[in-house]
Amino acid sequence: MNRERLLSQLSAHTGPFDIAIIGGGATGLGAAVDAASRGHSVVLIEQSDFAKGTSSRSTKLVHGGVRYLKQGNVSLVLEALRERGLLVRNAPHLVHSLPFVIPSYHWWEGPFYGIGMKVYDTLAGQLGLEPSRYLSRDEIIEHLPTLETEGLTGGVVYHDGQFDDARLAIHLARTAVTHGAIVLNHTRCVGLLKEKNGHVIGLQAECVETGLQHEIRARTVINATGVFVDDIRRMDDQKADTIVAPSQGVHLVLPREFLPGDSAIMIPKTDDGRVLFAVPWHGRVIIGTTDTPVQHATLEPHALPDEIEFLMTHAARYLTRDPLPSDVLSIYAGLRPLVAMKNADAHSTAALSRDHTILVADSGLITITGGKWTTYRRMAEDVIDHAEMVGGIGLRHCTTHTLMIHGSATVLPPHDPLAVYGSDAAEIRALASENPAWAAKVHPRLDLIGAEVIFHARHEMARTVGDVLARRSRSLLLDAQASMSAAPHVAALMAPQLSWTPEKTSHEVDRFQKLACGYILEG
Repeated sequence: MNRERLLSQLSAHTGPFDIAIIGGGATGLGAAVDAASRGHSVVLIEQSDFAKGTSSRSTKLVHGGVRYLKQGNVSLVLEALRERGLLVRNAPHLVHSLPFVIPSYHWWEGPFYGIGMKVYDTLAGQLGLEPSRYLSRDEIIEHLPTLETEGLTGGVVYHDGQFDDARLAIHLARTAVTHGAIVLNHTRCVGLLKEKNGHVIGLQAECVETGLQHEIRARTVINATGVFVDDIRRMDDQKADTIVAPSQGVHLVLPREFLPGDSAIMIPKTDDGRVLFAVPWHGRVIIGTTDTPVQHATLEPHALPDEIEFLMTHAARYLTRDPLPSDVLSIYAGLRPLVAMKNADAHSTAALSRDHTILVADSGLITITGGKWTTYRRMAEDVIDHAEMVGGIGLRHCTTHTLMIHGSATVLPPHDPLAVYGSDAAEIRALASENPAWAAKVHPRLDLIGAEVIFHARHEMARTVGDVLARRSRSLLLDAQASMSAAPHVAALMAPQLSWTPEKTSHEVDRFQKLACGYILEG
């Protein structure tokens, strides 16, 4: 996947594309994979990097949604559990089963949650993971040796999926390219192309790096920009109503000793009614998440003091060791694109839709938003079905139910530091053998080696230090301070690959250092 080659393909393309997609998160990339695998001509542009926004800032779970079962939204849970099963099957190098323990501190909680999880298992059907079961107090402690034991009576263990969100996004981009799509990061939409009758016939794109513009004609245009869909809708119609009410979710990342072992904790109901997770991930522990309405969407949302206090308080409540600000390795925030419904309580994100929504404007512009990572494939199928009808490009069968994601041909042991690359790991190891300096870690506290950085720049369209440290690797989320220290070395590795000048290299380091400051919790 080479950006210069894809730009050349864009310039050489004659006639309109079947489908143009704005947005390179889970929804947009999923749509590109679906459309390209059906045989359509496809172009996708992303204003920043793939999965820069919401799609790299999740709780790292592929799940049916236990809270939605409690709310009675069985149809949403059914769909998500089915999609969870398909993801485990189609991307086994990136998605795996993880045990979740629900501890009980009152006598009635064990039976209550146990029955609920049996229903959860049943809804998953043949695509289910391992069955849930009751655990005694001693078994709970065996699973979670650092769990608070005062008042503990037992609990339930069930299984859900875990994944690396940004890595899956990159592998979806590569899958789309394999099927003939053109996908471009750091390319923003600056306008829509219209006929005299107001029908959308394409878009005007601008390369963020060079400022060069491209006129992209397409039979149908899909707006898949998540929390930013209203901005694109107003390019089409200045009077378009607001349909997205962003909700912020914040996560803390702690050292692994806060939750050793291979199980996660799930607390079904916190003080604000949300589900709380403590999840082992890449040798760290993720604590999350909050649910805070925000007024304005940004590419770099930041945790609010109340959100930080909420997570620290709840982590201390359920863990034997109370985390201090100095223990927090990183803190990250993401915005959920919740769909605002008429008469919904403006102060409660619980009143907003978690389902995905598709709108077709009078101009033919198609907007898709809402949903979640787990259901990205179904969302893509739905929106491409719409695009085929709106664009008159012919109805073709969706193939993504069984389509294997790039890299899935090789599944490495979970402890392998290159496991998330799947079949690409062999090429990274070859690079490490080619140059011994590339075999070394970029920082002692990070698993990232130089060969991975070279691979990111050559084959995964990493264009900035942030692309590498925040999304191709997950260094910024795993240890913000270490990633800041590693930034000069990473930039030095990228510079010859991308023909950076010394000034450009220095600028990239400075830009990343400023970004990373927002991921550090001041004690």
